[in-house]
Amino acid sequence: MARTYDTLSQAVNDLIARGYTDDLTLHDECVVCNGRDSSLKPEEFDIDEFHRFEGDSNPSDESIVYAISSGKNGIKGVLVNAFGPRASSLNQAMVDKLSIHR
Repeated sequence: MARTYDTLSQAVNDLIARGYTDDLTLHDECVVCNGRDSSLKPEEFDIDEFHRFEGDSNPSDESIVYAISSGKNGIKGVLVNAFGPRASSLNQAMVDKLSIHR
């Protein structure tokens, strides 16, 4: 059953409680696992689920939270990123990986 959340913080807190404890950051060509000094190319991770949020007072305040795992690297974490006008610039491989989940 798909989970739904009212806020970004609820989603992040629940994902952490379910074991997505690595802090991930999006870079142009990879996802970086902060604290482990490692990075994941698009082919090295899976997006297990994602949740989109829009700001109540500002529709351009949009974000998305990804639950990401990499069995090969033993990583299971949360990535929060903007989408819409504030979205990061990414290389084509990262755009392709993330776009199927937007």
